[in-house]
Amino acid sequence: MDRFTLHQHPVMTFVTKLSLKSGDRAALDGVVSDIKETCRRKGAQMKGPHSDAPSKLSVPLYVRLDGDDGASAGTWTYTVYRRRIELYGHDDLARSIMEREFPDSVHVEAELEQQKPLGSA
Repeated sequence: MDRFTLHQHPVMTFVTKLSLKSGDRAALDGVVSDIKETCRRKGAQMKGPHSDAPSKLSVPLYVRLDGDDGASAGTWTYTVYRRRIELYGHDDLARSIMEREFPDSVHVEAELEQQKPLGSA
């Protein structure tokens, strides 16, 4: 009797990297908490949230719209907060998270990365 060896092909894992930014820290933290709770309920493996140092941004303000530099009205300074989350597998969960309605003050970007299992070519 011949013996046949069944070779299983390694399964590719998808990692969804979420980047969330906002000038409204409370709204950002609320969205992040909701995502964490959803992942916990669904049993999804995630890393994060990772917090980056807040960015301070300044925008010059002008009294007139014609570009006259002499009509400066100072600057508007604001802070942008950023959180990063990585979600492993659970493609349907990642898709449902990205289809949600987020507050206008929270900007969400997603990047999908395919990871090969260890030892695969």
